[in-house]
Amino acid sequence: MILYAAEKGKFIEFADAVQANRGKKCNIYVNITNKCNCSCTFCLRNLKKMQEDHSLWLKQEPDIQTIRSAFAAINKDAVNEVVFCGFGEPTMRLETLLYSLRYVRSIWPEKKTRLNTNGLASLYYKKDTAPLFKGLLDVVSISLNASNAKAYLELTKAPLGLQAYGAMLDFAKECKLYVPEVVMTIVDSIGAEEIQACKKVCSEKNLKLRIRPYEAN
Repeated sequence: MILYAAEKGKFIEFADAVQANRGKKCNIYVNITNKCNCSCTFCLRNLKKMQEDHSLWLKQEPDIQTIRSAFAAINKDAVNEVVFCGFGEPTMRLETLLYSLRYVRSIWPEKKTRLNTNGLASLYYKKDTAPLFKGLLDVVSISLNASNAKAYLELTKAPLGLQAYGAMLDFAKECKLYVPEVVMTIVDSIGAEEIQACKKVCSEKNLKLRIRPYEAN
C-alpha cells in the first residue's frame, strides 16, 4: 500500500478507510520505501504479522508518477493530515520524499503535512538536511526511543553507531528553525524510569515530547 490509513491497529487502503468511516476525515499515511537505516528491536517490521492484501511491505517502491497517480485518485475532502511514514524510513528516499511533499503542497495547500522519521537523515547523508523541509512540513515527529546514546544503539541497532543519538537530537534542534512543530516520541513500554529520563533530555533541549502507546500485533 502506498496511501493507507491506520484503523484500530490495522492498516487499510485509504479509500477503504474513508468508506468504512462513512466519509469522515482520516489521516492519510504515505508509504514510499521499505528501506531503513535502523533495525529497531521493537519495530513492527519485525514483529507485526499482516495479511498479504493489507501489508505495508512494498513489492516495488513507487516512482514519482505512481505516487502522483495515487494522490489523484483520492478525494481530498476526506483527508485530514498527510503523514509520510510507512514501514521504511521516508528520508531513505530523500529526493522522492521532497518531491512528494512539494506535490502535496501544490495540490492540497490547505492540508497539514507531517513527517515521521528517525531523525538520522543529516548523519546518513553527511549534510544538513533540515533546511530542505522549510515550507514543506507543518510537523516533524522524531523517534527519540531512549535517554542516552548507549540505550539508543541497543534499541535501534543503528549501523551509524553511537554518534547516531547525538545526531538525531541535533537534527531535531535544527528542524525547529524550519518547521513550525517538532515533536520527539517514545513508546510507553520502555518503563517509568526511562520515560522520566527522556522527559529530562527533552526539557534540557527545549524539545516537545509525546509518549505513544506501543502496539506490536
